[in-house]
Amino acid sequence: MVEERTMNETTTELAERVNAALDKVRPGIAADGGEVWLVRIEGSVAFVQMLGACGGCPASHLTLKGAIEAIVTAEVPEITEVVQV
Repeated sequence: MVEERTMNETTTELAERVNAALDKVRPGIAADGGEVWLVRIEGSVAFVQMLGACGGCPASHLTLKGAIEAIVTAEVPEITEVVQV
């Protein structure tokens, strides 16, 4: 039981750090009419959802890998990949 609580606390802290990193790219995404939400973290992978104008944009993959993944992996070294759901 103690191990489970520690795992949940660690996941919550990690999610907070990922969201803080996402906050750094959100203004640029919002300027184009989009938004990005953290959906979940599994192991070292953060799963995000692109919304608004970014949700259906063919260039969202470039934004995901070039901006979002770059800042998240730099700010949160435990995360090695960001995947769009």
